[in-house]
Amino acid sequence: MKGPVLLLICLLLIGLSFWLFQNGLRKAQTNRVLERLGDGQPEAHEQQTTWTGLERMFLRAGLGKPTERLGLWISGWVVGALFGYLFADGLGLVVMIVSPPVAVRMYVAWCYQRRVQRMIEQLPQLLDHSVRSLKSGRTLADAVLGGIENVENPLKEAMGRVQRNVRMGVSLPDSVSDFAEFYERDEFRLFALGLKVNHRYGGNASELLENLIKMIREREQGARQLKAMTGETRMTAYVLGGLPILIVGYFIVVNPGYLMTMWNDDTGRNLLFGALAMDVTGTVAMWRMLRSV
Repeated sequence: MKGPVLLLICLLLIGLSFWLFQNGLRKAQTNRVLERLGDGQPEAHEQQTTWTGLERMFLRAGLGKPTERLGLWISGWVVGALFGYLFADGLGLVVMIVSPPVAVRMYVAWCYQRRVQRMIEQLPQLLDHSVRSLKSGRTLADAVLGGIENVENPLKEAMGRVQRNVRMGVSLPDSVSDFAEFYERDEFRLFALGLKVNHRYGGNASELLENLIKMIREREQGARQLKAMTGETRMTAYVLGGLPILIVGYFIVVNPGYLMTMWNDDTGRNLLFGALAMDVTGTVAMWRMLRSV
């Protein structure tokens, strides 16, 4: 029974690969033409769709728009679920249905945290360049935009939305405020708030940016000290959360019949589900405790 099903899946994958290849070539040609036509033009406002939240997560993580490859992701998910059902029946089906979305969500969150942390580390460099430009006689908007041009990625790429909004006629404080709300970090919000205050009430912009640089560096130093002080606690949480998974993996490799005996028994199955629920609950609780420190 598995042979014909696997053959059918292989044929479907071959057909899908040819269709995706042709579709990718057509899209690449169309995108190149549209980029040449729209070079230097303001971007159109994107319509709100049901995938806006998903696209927001991927864009903040620097992974592009997932809807462009949505068909490929769904096809791979379905094929993985079929393989899981073929090799492990119902348990494999459930695992392959649940694990890919969870893994993708965790990977996107990790990429976002890593990218935004790098952006915050680069922000003092941008502000320092803006301060030097202000002292040389340039306006605040020109100084900030010039700082964006001289900073490296990923901050330069992320703040490209600020440059596009300014070209479209939006004021610099509003553009930076939109950028700060998109990435949801206090450092960017303070930067936007400082620009709004200076734009509305005036004042010494260079002194404001210098104080912001000092504050960001002090917060970064405090975060590093706190991370060093809580290293033992975090390591304990990692060990306690991963130990049950490692033990289960050890039994599957060394003595798989032991767990299968429990799985085939109703009481043993309930005990395994109870242990899994307690492990997940304890891991989530420890993770929230660490996040609150």
